[in-house]
Amino acid sequence: MGAMAQPLLSLDEAILLLAEAIPTPKLGAILADRDDPALDRSSMDGIAVRASDGVAPRRVLGTLFAGDDPASVRVDPGTCVRIMTGAALPSGADAVVPVEEIQETPGGLVVKGAPCIGDWIRRRGSQARKGDLLVPEGLPINAARVGLRAQVGGRYGIPKRIRVGIASTGDELVLDPQPHQIRDSNGPMMAALAHALGAEVHVLPPVPDDPAAIATFLKGLESTDILLTAGGVSMGEKDYLPKVLQQLGAQILFHRIRLKPGKPMLAAFLDGRIILCLPGNPVSAYMNTRLFLPVVLARLEGRTPPTLWRMGRLIAPVANPGDRPMLHPCKRRGDELVPLASKGSADLVRLAQGDVCAWIPEGGMQAGETKYLELL
Repeated sequence: MGAMAQPLLSLDEAILLLAEAIPTPKLGAILADRDDPALDRSSMDGIAVRASDGVAPRRVLGTLFAGDDPASVRVDPGTCVRIMTGAALPSGADAVVPVEEIQETPGGLVVKGAPCIGDWIRRRGSQARKGDLLVPEGLPINAARVGLRAQVGGRYGIPKRIRVGIASTGDELVLDPQPHQIRDSNGPMMAALAHALGAEVHVLPPVPDDPAAIATFLKGLESTDILLTAGGVSMGEKDYLPKVLQQLGAQILFHRIRLKPGKPMLAAFLDGRIILCLPGNPVSAYMNTRLFLPVVLARLEGRTPPTLWRMGRLIAPVANPGDRPMLHPCKRRGDELVPLASKGSADLVRLAQGDVCAWIPEGGMQAGETKYLELL
């Protein structure tokens, strides 16, 4: 059965199918290379003391900062060492008294209350012991895990931004349009959205409605990891993209989804590159970029895909006579969603005036709770 004859996928099914098809880097296991902390350390700015000295005055021997070798000093009875947060505890000391609990007197430093052994000390190995498995293999990459790998002496370079190519299609796109022509709004819009989502954006020249030109374009994408196109993906006589992709041997993941606007969406792999072919109407192009690109970027970077939806309260009914769920532009006031009078998938005016798009099920919706997607 061809891709065009397949039943429509729901939005959730399409996102899951795309996410599962993308190979994603995984974090290797992280083991502790030494005890953490490697020595007893102070958890406060204060003085390192012997608890058995109680509240008796203490003579200051010096100061230890984080990174100082504690072997340079020893705390004997009647003495103390000024110590900063993170500094290793000197020998002889078994407690730390915070700065706030210390008073300067002619006879030395006096503490306000008798300390107890272990006060304000991070004990050696209290977070991990050498050889402990800290993070198992195969978890998604996040910033904390990158930091932990560095802490145990491993290397993990900061990943480069994913390169996203943006290309509009269509002979009707011109810079100075006659009434029967239009300017390209999809290209700049998708580029701005991809940039807001953290991608490295490459704006590519518009592609004409010509199969040979489309094929040549699709073969010359070495500088991109993801390609976003707008237009040429529906069922019109000049919608050549699906056929050209098939002729080039692309793996078509899906073509058309149960969503309004955005039904003609196509996702494919070609030469190891992810291609998202979006409908040409601007609201459709925006919505499908907003829904699918965050998932693709997260998978390629080894991150957990972000949560797309939030909950709010629609304050007025929205009609939806079609057989597909609909995303409808709204203004947001706190958790209240105020629907705008959208004229459909070509109405970029109402989309730009909105803050969010509310999820409206088939058949429409009365006022009440629904999920919504923030517009970026």
